[in-house]
Amino acid sequence: MGLDLGDREGLPEALCVLLQDYPRDAWESSDNFGALIRFWLERHIMFRRLMVALREETERALDGNIEPAALAGRVSRYGSMLVGELHGHHNVEDAHYFPRLRQLDGRLEAGFDLLDSDHHALDGMIESFTKSANAVIQSAGKKAEWEQRAAAFRTGLIGFETKLDRNLVDEEDLIVPVLLKYAPPDLM
Repeated sequence: MGLDLGDREGLPEALCVLLQDYPRDAWESSDNFGALIRFWLERHIMFRRLMVALREETERALDGNIEPAALAGRVSRYGSMLVGELHGHHNVEDAHYFPRLRQLDGRLEAGFDLLDSDHHALDGMIESFTKSANAVIQSAGKKAEWEQRAAAFRTGLIGFETKLDRNLVDEEDLIVPVLLKYAPPDLM
């Protein structure tokens, strides 16, 4: 199993040391499960929901159940929200949270490097997503061109959704246990 975002099926075992002590099913019952963790996880849920909505709406349009112009509006609205929120989320993580959390447990240093690498890979995927979304929007009035671009957009969405979810799950499995164990007062 490689460590690249598209290759891995989860965090390497060495990076799951805190997850063993703080398994997912016990997170919400922890005394340190507070507003920051809840907010952060809700952001991840929002990203997942936006990806599902984009994929499902594109599939509905390709099946002829909604008009290309209606899809263009939804891709514009949901896509803009996804891109803007992902960029903002990653900037806050990279500039504020990850550098601070990295200092709390040296065993997880490689995990933060991995998440940083993920963010760089996702930047390229966000750029490709944006180009493909714009192509769908701009071709809404040209049936043959639109069908080809919408099909390509859907294919790209599937890959992007899978890799984004891998990153989100791995972030959660690394970060939430750190927050639960150490509860840094400057972040909580």
